[in-house]
Amino acid sequence: MSKYPSHLIRLIESLRRLPGVGARTAERFAFHLLTWPGEKLKDLGETIGSALDKISFCSECGCMQTEEKCPYCTSPTRDQQTLCIIHSPKDAFAIEETHQYSGLYHVLGSLLSPVDQFDEGALPIQEVRARIEKLGIKEVIIALDSTLEADATALFLKEELAPLGAKLSRLAYGIPIGSTLDFVDGGTLSRAFSGRGQL
Repeated sequence: MSKYPSHLIRLIESLRRLPGVGARTAERFAFHLLTWPGEKLKDLGETIGSALDKISFCSECGCMQTEEKCPYCTSPTRDQQTLCIIHSPKDAFAIEETHQYSGLYHVLGSLLSPVDQFDEGALPIQEVRARIEKLGIKEVIIALDSTLEADATALFLKEELAPLGAKLSRLAYGIPIGSTLDFVDGGTLSRAFSGRGQL
C-alpha cells in the first residue's frame, strides 16, 4: 500500500475505521469510490461532513430526533409507563419494526466490560433512575444484545433499578447467544419481546 498516493492511503485508512471493514475491503471501497463521478463524490463528502449538524439526539432519551423533536418522548400515543433500555439509538428502529412495543426508550450509549473493567460511572444510571421516578414507570425492559458485556450491564441495571419497584424484564427468547440486535430478524426480535422474562 506504500506505493499508493498519500491521499488514497488516507482514504483507505479512514474506511478501515468502519466496523467489519478490513484492509482488503477498505482498498476495494476506495478504488470503487474513485470511479464515481466528481459530483457524486462531493455529495457523499458533504453528506458525511454535515451528519453531526443535521442529525441530533434527544436530550431526554438519547434516540435520534428530527427537527429537534423526539418521535418517542413527544408522542401522546406511546405508553408512558414502560421504559425500554437499549444500547444504541439504532436499536430503537429495529424494535419499532416489530410493532410489539409502544413505550419509551432510554439509550445507554455504552456497556460494561468485565474484561476491560469498564467504568460503571460511564453508564447514565442516574438519568435512568430519574426518569423512572419522574414518570412513574411500571416496567423496565432491558433490550440489550446477547453478549458478555450486555449480560454484565443487565445484571448491573437489575441491582441498581430493583429498589425502585418497577417490574424488570429482559429480552431473551429467540435471540442466539453472542448475537447483536442488528443481525436479528424482525420475527425473532418480535418473539423475543413477547417472550421476555422477568429479571
